[in-house]
Amino acid sequence: MNETLAFDRTLVEPEGRAIAVSSLVRRIVAPNGGPFTFTGTCTYLIGQSELAVVDPGPENDVHFDALVDAIGASTVSAILVTHTHKDHSPLARRLQALTGAPILGCAPHFAARPLGEGETNRLDASADRDYRPDRILAAGEVIEGKGFTLEAVPTPGHTMNHLSFALAEENALFSGDHVMAWSTSIVAPPDGSMGAYMASLEVLMARSETVYWPGHGGPVMEPARFVRGLLHHRRMREATITERVQAGDRFIPLIVERLYSGLDPKLKRAAALSVFAHLEDLVVRGLVQTAGEARLDGEYWVG
Repeated sequence: MNETLAFDRTLVEPEGRAIAVSSLVRRIVAPNGGPFTFTGTCTYLIGQSELAVVDPGPENDVHFDALVDAIGASTVSAILVTHTHKDHSPLARRLQALTGAPILGCAPHFAARPLGEGETNRLDASADRDYRPDRILAAGEVIEGKGFTLEAVPTPGHTMNHLSFALAEENALFSGDHVMAWSTSIVAPPDGSMGAYMASLEVLMARSETVYWPGHGGPVMEPARFVRGLLHHRRMREATITERVQAGDRFIPLIVERLYSGLDPKLKRAAALSVFAHLEDLVVRGLVQTAGEARLDGEYWVG
């Protein structure tokens, strides 16, 4: 059964302090709101006297001070990072210098595929190239602390190193930017991969968590239903893109104009990258054709 994808854009405002969202979890929202970060990056503190910190956030003094205040006299035993975008991972280094806790989680940033001839990495500015974990967590690896148990769940797609973390005690998942209630995730080649993203959604469909705590915005409630909706949404977008190519819109700017009428010009670049991600996947699957490898400025056709 297909599910209707209903976004929840309830504002989760930066308050400069940690707010309890469950018996084990507190959230601090960084003051870095924008078109791609909603009201700001969510940093999560898990535990009480001993803490794991998920996604310390961007290099921002106000956010760091709020994080230090929230930690108080507690011990930080693990700093966990879902992925290496600059709104999620940079403060891990300052937090480690303060607490001595190991940085655990995703691998250093890498692309889904090599760059093509003449192609530049359009997302270099957003990647935290200085991130170096003390340990890369493997699928199913468990981090235990006083009162909490966290399992690493690989969810590549938004970035290829993306990890989520399952909190056993509350049947919850820290989903980073893979699944968010306020918006679909940006999947942009070459750093991201639509094929990997869709496969990761299928992985989550097989899991039992009942709430997701995302990297931006409020919780994803009824996540199984929501993930079904995301899968259906992406498949419908894929079908629409294929139809536009069949109708003669053989270049990405034409497809964007057709599919995103009235879109804020600031978001057109992101829309083009999203269309490109779908086309790249369609080419790999043999459903759309192009000359050589898929390119942002390439020509596409069916048949």
